[in-house]
Amino acid sequence: MTIRAARSSDCGAIAALYNHYVTGTITTFEEEPVQADEIARRIEKVRSASLPWLVAEENGRIVGYTYATAWKSRSAYRLSAEVTVYVAAGSEGLGIGSLLYSNLFTILETLGIHAVIGGIALPNDRSVALHEKFGLEKVAHFPQVGFKFNRWIDVGYWQRIL
Repeated sequence: MTIRAARSSDCGAIAALYNHYVTGTITTFEEEPVQADEIARRIEKVRSASLPWLVAEENGRIVGYTYATAWKSRSAYRLSAEVTVYVAAGSEGLGIGSLLYSNLFTILETLGIHAVIGGIALPNDRSVALHEKFGLEKVAHFPQVGFKFNRWIDVGYWQRIL
């Protein structure tokens, strides 16, 4: 498996991977499938903030991705980042998320990022376990802030100081 920076040619595969979560899970609060050109726009936005977007590739197939975004837009937040990771359906539990986060956190430390924050739609035991494996601790819980699939969804936030 190779971990590398996302390329424009990956956008279709990333969209397909992500849309599984959009249409079938509460993991993301997006409710409409995302097209490859929107993924390209999002990757460019991450890169323009000098932050990484990485993919996991195995046998020419994108099996996961991770990226960091600015936590907030005001300048005093410039050393804080929100992290996200997605693994292809059917590839969960194989260590792909851990491999992606390991690479991402190394880059973020190199960039001087001080605080890393991950938001998780709850319940999601697998995502909680991954974030806690990387030293993130739960710092907030917001009950019923999302509404998807005709039900209310809680969101928790985990944080780690690098």
